[in-house]
Amino acid sequence: MPATKTFRHQDYELICGAKAIDSGKFVPTLVVSKQVWPTRPRVIAVEKADYETEDVAIDAAYTQGVVWVQNFG
Repeated sequence: MPATKTFRHQDYELICGAKAIDSGKFVPTLVVSKQVWPTRPRVIAVEKADYETEDVAIDAAYTQGVVWVQNFG
């Protein structure tokens, strides 16, 4: 089961996760939802990279989520 942490940035909720892959490393996952209507969640593609720990992958997803909000939010 992937590890996740939820953050709030401006009017958005960022659900940042880390999914284990076969090599024993982790890839980040990101879902962004606006906190006011319309609240449709969006799965955001994150840069492909393998991270050594879940926390590092979650931090990478958070960083990309903040950039997404700044550019598209």
